[in-house]
Amino acid sequence: MTHYKILYAEDDETLAFLTKDNLEQNGYEVTHCADGNICLEQFKTTNFDICIFDIMLPKMDGFDLATEVRKRNADIPIIFLSAKTLKEDRIKGLRLGADDYLVKPFSIEELLLKIEIFLKRSQKNKALEKPMYHVGKYTFDPANFIVSTAAEKISLTQRESELLKLFLDNKNVVLKREEILKSLWGDDDYFMGRSLDVFISRLRKILANESGISIENLHGIGFRFKCE
Repeated sequence: MTHYKILYAEDDETLAFLTKDNLEQNGYEVTHCADGNICLEQFKTTNFDICIFDIMLPKMDGFDLATEVRKRNADIPIIFLSAKTLKEDRIKGLRLGADDYLVKPFSIEELLLKIEIFLKRSQKNKALEKPMYHVGKYTFDPANFIVSTAAEKISLTQRESELLKLFLDNKNVVLKREEILKSLWGDDDYFMGRSLDVFISRLRKILANESGISIENLHGIGFRFKCE
């Protein structure tokens, strides 16, 4: 049996103990850190399969921690666990590259399901050799989540990469909003819809310098990735 390694940052001792214990009972190897600085040092020295970060951490908060992790690894799944419920905080977390954001108090069953889903996707992406995509002046490498030009390389999150691949596999075709949501998340609830808008906005910015590419919003229907 593969023992996946989880990097877990949480400063609440009781919650950390209960969560770590549940994860270990389900076969995961968990490294727990009580502050952001220690967590980052652990990340630098150990190969983890997934990260679970609280946001309100001492010394380095979860947002800054995720930023530092993304600089070093563009594809490792990151899940935020936080008592911060404002929409702005969720959007900020997703923009920093998190794959999901669970609000405390959370269900351990839901967390386990999220971990299983992201690990399966991550391992599948590593196992499958994906083709390179060329559109305009951009080259998209879905295996490594990178969009590049002759002048620069831009790292994508796993979810951004999945969305861009879906668009490129369906160029100039209208994709219904609910089809995209179910393809990426397996769900089409309100929060996932807001998350999709964040990722599309990010892709538009990344591809903004190519006049022949656009992501067209068809109000009430969905989106179309237009390219020449």
